[in-house]
Amino acid sequence: MILTDKNKVLIIVKSDLQHIKILDFTTEQEAKLPLLLLSYQVFGKPLNEAPVVLVNHALTGNSNVCGVDGWWKSLVGKDKCIDTNEYTVLAFNIPGNGFDNDKRNLINNYKDFTARDIAKILALGLQKLKIQSLFAVIGGSVGGGIAWELATLHPNLIEHVIPIASDWKSTDWLIANCYLQDLILNNSSSPIADARIHAMLCYRTPISFKTKFDRTTNESLGVFNIESWLNHHGRKLKERFHLSTYKLMNQLLKTIDISRGKENFEEAVSTIQSHIHVVGVNSDLFFTVDENKETYLKLKELNIKTTYYEINSIHGHDAFLIEYEQLEAFLNPIFKKKNKKVA
Repeated sequence: MILTDKNKVLIIVKSDLQHIKILDFTTEQEAKLPLLLLSYQVFGKPLNEAPVVLVNHALTGNSNVCGVDGWWKSLVGKDKCIDTNEYTVLAFNIPGNGFDNDKRNLINNYKDFTARDIAKILALGLQKLKIQSLFAVIGGSVGGGIAWELATLHPNLIEHVIPIASDWKSTDWLIANCYLQDLILNNSSSPIADARIHAMLCYRTPISFKTKFDRTTNESLGVFNIESWLNHHGRKLKERFHLSTYKLMNQLLKTIDISRGKENFEEAVSTIQSHIHVVGVNSDLFFTVDENKETYLKLKELNIKTTYYEINSIHGHDAFLIEYEQLEAFLNPIFKKKNKKVA
């Protein structure tokens, strides 16, 4: 991997959550950070003993992708689609996501960062771990956007790039929603809960809500069940999320754009050697299938290896966390044993 020598890296280890210290990192906005802690977890085969699958988490996710409390345990684990008996599964925490519960690692100047900065930081982590190739990078939502950025920065690094419910850029619609989220996060008296309530309206769909609630009421609380459900999600996120984390993750979602600094999308992807598997959700209100299909067709025109899959769901953007059977059907051919190579 080609990495700038201004970014120096040192690794330290602590229990199952391991850490890499990144020294003197400079963001795209020219913000200079003397120290960033990049934490990660490894599941399955030890490093350097099996093909590596990098899992990028979404806005409220973290590195705990499998096991009892793993947020993607239906997809990743022993004898699962991404089989930890066969693969090394690596998951980084986006710096500042608060998963290590160390407030010293939170990032307050969130507008200093873009999705590309995070991709660069992850690449530094891979370099220090002596990982020279990845069998796959997979991620949903902003995690998929960061996968796109990583594939563009290091076009020979990844065999399979799998962005799910995501795209290579933040659209005007997505930027507008992130702008509203930012206003809520900076002006509400209950910013995390209120921003989460608004976000849930974008993550799901009207028909999903109708199917789940159908205008029923919570008699004990005297409110509609949809209101009770939204308030529950707001409270739960407030209990485990930091305000600075939400602001940062929202900023990253807003700044996905592999064409920034390039003439256009075509130039940005022109050197990518990966097979790009575009996975859309037919009801996604955030990253629409129209955008996904346009991306797929452009890749085809450029003779870049690509495949398109579409999850059929009433649940909108959140379908990548719900429709596991459909996801497995798409992903099984990629992760079956005969495809595996040790770097």
